[in-house]
Amino acid sequence: MNSHPLAKILLALALMTFCFAAPAHAAELPDPAEDVALAAQPGSQSIVLAGGCFWGVQAVFQHVKGVKSAVSGYAGGAANTADYETVSSGATGHAESVQVTYDPSQITLGQLLKVYFSVAHDPTQLNRQGPDSGTQYRSAIFYSNPEQKRIAMAYIAQLQKAKVFSQPVVTQVAPLEKFYPAEAYHQDYARLHPTNPYIAINDLPKVVNLKKRFPALYVEDTR
Repeated sequence: MNSHPLAKILLALALMTFCFAAPAHAAELPDPAEDVALAAQPGSQSIVLAGGCFWGVQAVFQHVKGVKSAVSGYAGGAANTADYETVSSGATGHAESVQVTYDPSQITLGQLLKVYFSVAHDPTQLNRQGPDSGTQYRSAIFYSNPEQKRIAMAYIAQLQKAKVFSQPVVTQVAPLEKFYPAEAYHQDYARLHPTNPYIAINDLPKVVNLKKRFPALYVEDTR
């Protein structure tokens, strides 16, 4: 975290807000019943996850062990509408998303999804996330192969059956047609702007919660 005095004050306020808000996803989530074993050799795989503003989702996965990169972008719409101003209209079909590229010998897809449903966003909010509303802020998993679809669908069904949330999970599971990286100024936004009130209130607490709830998966962002 940034040591700037203002950042500390904003983070303290953010944590107070987070603690008193009692989010619907505060319950401990079970491990996925369906998952893949860790790969025998290092490699590279990716999954595209949407859960509100991509700044916070990116910030979380940049601190997850085994994640090689987390890139903010757009998924679900066409190439000619994959820009921030157009996507913000809510009429493009795109969702603000993050392409998470990871080493399957260090972390499994199931573990990534547990982080996604636990701390990266609230999967019970329909077409919104916190202060942001619109279909571009929907909860969605964009899969690129049948195995990813199977694991994602199975975990959602498991969470619904276990009733770990006070409301139904509304996360969409859809095939990834194309991922479009967002503009350069959106990349690493939370890391570069820790004193931004939006980041301090909405996103830094997610990283703090990741460290608290998943200490074995948490790593410092060393860039």
